[in-house]
Amino acid sequence: MLFGISGLPHGDGKTKFAYATAIPHLRGLGLDAMELPFVRSVNVTAKNQAAILRAKAENDFHLTAHASYFINLNAAEPDKLEASLARIRQGAEALALVGGRDLVFHPGYYLGQPPQAVLQTIGENLRRLPDTGVRYRLETTGKATQFGTVAELAGLCREVPTCKPCLDFSHIHARDNGALKTRADFSRVLRQLADILGEAALGELHIHISGIEYGPKGEKRHLPLAQSDFDYTACLAALRDHGAAGCVICESPVLEHDAMLLKKTWLAL
Repeated sequence: MLFGISGLPHGDGKTKFAYATAIPHLRGLGLDAMELPFVRSVNVTAKNQAAILRAKAENDFHLTAHASYFINLNAAEPDKLEASLARIRQGAEALALVGGRDLVFHPGYYLGQPPQAVLQTIGENLRRLPDTGVRYRLETTGKATQFGTVAELAGLCREVPTCKPCLDFSHIHARDNGALKTRADFSRVLRQLADILGEAALGELHIHISGIEYGPKGEKRHLPLAQSDFDYTACLAALRDHGAAGCVICESPVLEHDAMLLKKTWLAL
């Protein structure tokens, strides 16, 4: 299992990192991966591509990316739908330039429609995305208004060959108002995924973990693990129980600290 952070490291607060300088810094801390934040703009270009590739190779480092926040593959307006598809394609193209294979995004919203109809619409639009070797990682969502339960996304991934799930356990916990309390709760999520996609899916997971604040309507904001009721030890133990492998990305406000905490906990299990 690889462990890394979402976005650029914080460091000592005095150093400003670029992707190429962040990679050796994170490797020096003992981390393995970084999720590039394409959430507001795609910032891998011909200017920084070579430096990122060099740092990636020299440090045997794993890169993923999170696509734009402004994606809705269930948008009613044609211009919004086409813009969403374009943002996903742009993110995949940029990630491929630096040897990454997993592009994470939230696929859409219900907009008051029946979940099955939304699933069908989003599935049709996902099939419009090109197969470039980059896997489209559909992320579980933290609010009931957002399309993206484990069952919904796993079903799409079963039907659309270019898609794989991104299990954001903190979102699953928040969406159901603190539902993941025990090792067995986390195991149930993994069992559900394997029942739909097969056991092999547990060997190529992409996972998000952080502390999280939530209320009756679901996710409010990410928190440091120490300030949250999210039981990361139980989560990691369940992953161990199922022989899971892949990449865990930490989205905590204290990125490196909590990512290293997760990795040390994993190695100690």
